Amino acid sequence: MLDVETSLQQCLQKFFGFDSFKGQQEAIIASLMEGKDTFVIMPTGGGKSLCYQLPALVSEGTAIIVSPLIALMKNQVDALRNFGNEEGIAHFLNSSLSKIEITKVKKDITDGKTKLLYVAPESLTKEANIAFFKEIKISFFAIDEAHCISEWGHDFRPEYRRLRQIIEQIGKVPIMALTATATPKVQQDIQKNLGMTSANLYKSSFNRSNLYYDVRPKTNVIKEIIKYIKLNPGKSGIVYCLSRKKVDELAETLRVNGIKALPYHAGLEAKERAKTQDLFLMEDIDVIVATIAFGMGIDKPDVRFVIHHDIPKSLEGYYQETGRGGRDGGEGNCVTFYSHDDIVKLVKFMKGKPVSEQEIGKQLLHETVSYAETSSCRRKFLLHYFGEEFDEVGCNEMCDNCRNPKQKFEGMDDVALAIEAILDVKEKFKTKDIINILLGITNSTTKSYKHNELECFGKGAEDDKNEKYWNAVIRESLISGLLSKDVENYGLLKVTKEGKAFMDEPHSIMVTKDHDYEGTESDDEAGPGNKGGSGADAALFAALKDLLKQTAHKLKLPPYVIFQELSLEEMAVAYPITMEELVNITGVGQGKAQKFGKPFIDLIAKYVEENEIERPLDMVVKSIVNKSGLKVHIIQNIDRKLPLEDVASAKGLSLADLITEIESIVSSGTKVNIAYYINDTIDDDKQQEAMEYFKESHSDSIEAAIQELGEEDYTEEEIRLMRIRFMSEFGN
Repeated sequence: MLDVETSLQQCLQKFFGFDSFKGQQEAIIASLMEGKDTFVIMPTGGGKSLCYQLPALVSEGTAIIVSPLIALMKNQVDALRNFGNEEGIAHFLNSSLSKIEITKVKKDITDGKTKLLYVAPESLTKEANIAFFKEIKISFFAIDEAHCISEWGHDFRPEYRRLRQIIEQIGKVPIMALTATATPKVQQDIQKNLGMTSANLYKSSFNRSNLYYDVRPKTNVIKEIIKYIKLNPGKSGIVYCLSRKKVDELAETLRVNGIKALPYHAGLEAKERAKTQDLFLMEDIDVIVATIAFGMGIDKPDVRFVIHHDIPKSLEGYYQETGRGGRDGGEGNCVTFYSHDDIVKLVKFMKGKPVSEQEIGKQLLHETVSYAETSSCRRKFLLHYFGEEFDEVGCNEMCDNCRNPKQKFEGMDDVALAIEAILDVKEKFKTKDIINILLGITNSTTKSYKHNELECFGKGAEDDKNEKYWNAVIRESLISGLLSKDVENYGLLKVTKEGKAFMDEPHSIMVTKDHDYEGTESDDEAGPGNKGGSGADAALFAALKDLLKQTAHKLKLPPYVIFQELSLEEMAVAYPITMEELVNITGVGQGKAQKFGKPFIDLIAKYVEENEIERPLDMVVKSIVNKSGLKVHIIQNIDRKLPLEDVASAKGLSLADLITEIESIVSSGTKVNIAYYINDTIDDDKQQEAMEYFKESHSDSIEAAIQELGEEDYTEEEIRLMRIRFMSEFGN
């Protein structure tokens, strides 16, 4: 252990070059070096790593650092090797190493060179490794990202549950557990599972005063993200998405729009991930588009923005991901795009999981929704979630709600009514059930427990008081300490001592109405033109529609064959004035642009010039070509004139699903020749009649075609095939 005459301060200067410790670091290190179990809850950027790195460097033996991510291990090992000349001072042991590399690591440890060994929990549980660890001198165990132990944490990993028994097999040494995010429930879980209930606890404030929190409606989200990044040129940022597919698509879209970006997720090769991380650290790229696999423990202090394309599954996840911004105390903007549709999708993903897991997942999601929709101070809400009191005055307008406050209303009577309802049901129900009672909504729960017979049933349904209204009232009551949630029992609402005192002597309590994001939609559904023409230039749209009619009349074609109305709406938003920009409009492929596009871009260019329109940079967004393997497979096999049934079965599709895919290909402007298949399956007379119909009709509706051509004579499948042929021959 450390020589008494050598102070921790001197070691800090010697190894890390710092003159003083940050926050509670010195007390934490002293606790561990006195041989005591130590539990550290410290937000990202607070200097957690130093709490185990310094004692490891000055202690006898090797410290075992349990860490869940290979990228984090590599990052920290590289950093530690820079502190001295000895490369063997730090190593990692995980599945990425070869047998020769593992032998080298073990030799450095037995030779006494290695002070820190990073291991994945899976590596720690291997019998061969346990046997090896029993033979060496271990100074202590440090368990990083300790929230992975708890099912209530945002990144639960079952292998973390076995750590205590493995450590006990190896030998009795002090344990340090560290996490950047822990609610009171998660904290309790960690201590109980690791047998650390009497550990010295060090909990720092979760407030990151330099971070600006901003939640925006999820409309035209890709354009909004590109606009945001281009308005912050040269700054480092992370964009988080929930799916690997979205990560790949968004990274590619950013690149074609001139942004230096790369994707990062667990589906990529380990070497590619490591290379991407290095490029980001070296500032050869500005933006990483990632799933949550990226960033845990990454030592990049100057990430200036963290954007969430999708709302995270939990507030712990949100806090940790946003915490990767501004770790140097400088600018750190956290922008989240929120749509209620995303929550619906996340709930669907939970189906099929055990009921208890679904309940936990839904409760964590409910907290995230509450955070997104609240109009109160976001910082206060977030800190309250982690069990910390905070006065919103201290936010200093560093969240969108404090910077642009919404009007508050007097909520004294309604808070009292909500508390009355909670007491009437003996504090045994969740927020949703209480709101149903207040609004007088009858469902299976209401009937089973006879809530409809309560005096307060339906008392909160007057005027414009809806579910959102009562959510805001209950949320304010929680933040004000009048109510609490019993997390052990899936979030049952309880009335606190303060809540009961409030009922005896009610006092003024101001409530802010929630944001309403119901109308927002994801980019997946909306498309850049935003259905319904919102944001479209009405005068330009009318001019484009006139030009479309004239062109259709001249070419003796129905207007929809040339451009659909959705495409015109988008042109009236984006003002494309070159062929390259026109091709990026939904439903306008290269073929359509070449065939019909010139008069349209000429009209737009003239309109832009005459009206002195400044084309906003975010409107000229280049989209990426859909390189879907399925579409390529379909086009190639149609070119080979294979029967459509064979093309469909090769990909496990029904014929109807395959036709839908072909319709999508054709509507984007790609020519597809299925005449060979139609000639084999549909009579010549029927073909001619259908082609004549589509040529004269002003609608591409299948229902209208069936009605006109007769459902006794044509199947829906035949009409769809003929429409594909017509669109492909005349439109593309």
